[in-house]
Amino acid sequence: MRKRAALAVLTAVAAAAGFIVPGAYADDNVGDIQVDGVVVNGGKNIVVDTADRTITVSVTATDPSGIWDADFTLWRGPDGSDPYYSADAVIDPNETTTPADCVASSSTTSTCSKTFTFEPDWWLTNADAGTWKVQAQVSANDGSYTDRWAYTTTRLQRHSKLTVNASPEPIAKGRTLTVTGKLTRANWDTLDYRGYTNQPVKLQFRKAGTTTYTTVKTVYTSSTGSLSTTAVASEDGYWRWNFAGTTTTPAVPATGDFVDVQ
Repeated sequence: MRKRAALAVLTAVAAAAGFIVPGAYADDNVGDIQVDGVVVNGGKNIVVDTADRTITVSVTATDPSGIWDADFTLWRGPDGSDPYYSADAVIDPNETTTPADCVASSSTTSTCSKTFTFEPDWWLTNADAGTWKVQAQVSANDGSYTDRWAYTTTRLQRHSKLTVNASPEPIAKGRTLTVTGKLTRANWDTLDYRGYTNQPVKLQFRKAGTTTYTTVKTVYTSSTGSLSTTAVASEDGYWRWNFAGTTTTPAVPATGDFVDVQ
């Protein structure tokens, strides 16, 4: 990952020059700023496929003098580590020093936001999927500021797809139905989709005319992400696979496949 390499060079140069490289970050607060909350991607996990994905990070804060600006950093690494010297990865918003877009709701309170772009075709790799920490820094008009390196966390995930096919169609009542499918997810190293192996996926059935799916059994994906099992056809309805998701991959249900039982 190019950004990780750049961070490693930065640390080496600092050490060679005799600078002290801090082993742990420290939060800093000066003045009366109150942070009401930091929101990443509208409170949802960040799911990226094989194309660029841009999301927004925002903070709402209050100070008697009013809010002047804010800044953010997303980083991944051990708790207590210094984000810029020992983190596994660091992302600054659009790699610019452009001020945040701050919208005042009163003379003392503003919501400030910046965008972040995740680029699978440049720096994003499969290893980057997982939990990221969110640094937020807010400055007030009177010079007060607050800076917290792990204000909250967000989850970066590889987009997933799930297919289903139930056959034969139509089928006689009481006969054996074969249900197949495949679970794949975005591969940021190869910019395509690859099978997600050894994952538990639920086979579910919804009777025609109803709205609720019932789990029939759980099947694990193969080495290629494929799924296959059998079930007895007893009535008209929809069959689907349903994946609950992991920390690196979002949950995904397949679109139900209708089977006519005669």
